[in-house]
Amino acid sequence: MAKKERVSETPATQLLKSAKVDFSEHPYDYLEHGGAQHSAMVLGWDPFHVVKTLIMQDQEAKPLVVLMHGNRKVSTKSLARQIGAKSVEPCTPETANRHSGYLVGGTSPFATRKAMPVYVEESILGLPKILINGGRRGYLVGLDPQWCVRLLAAKAVQCAMQE
Repeated sequence: MAKKERVSETPATQLLKSAKVDFSEHPYDYLEHGGAQHSAMVLGWDPFHVVKTLIMQDQEAKPLVVLMHGNRKVSTKSLARQIGAKSVEPCTPETANRHSGYLVGGTSPFATRKAMPVYVEESILGLPKILINGGRRGYLVGLDPQWCVRLLAAKAVQCAMQE
């Protein structure tokens, strides 16, 4: 069931608007632990084009953001090797919430509480349009993935694995 078209602003949408980013809004009924696969199915999108925002940390507990296809997992070994870290692991939900300023399930890479390095799976940058979290559970925004590089200085990595 589709929700109303307009959704109240989030820090992420405020940033996108101030940067004059052309984006579309895609609200949906959030499902706990549904993830990108659920939102893709509900919105009728290929999960490869729905991007998850993952808050991870290196061996020194320094946080970082990884943008990954909705139907792929992050190879933490491959990611660590590419970014010069000894190891990378997902943060606990509480730690992720603290670093990002968003609730897990509603984490946007835009306007995070703490400035963190952002890494994007290289193949995402070749897509014409992606859906990515807009800063609230049950709310995605559609935009050109190049905005992730322009606004977040996201660095391309190759660390995708099949789910």
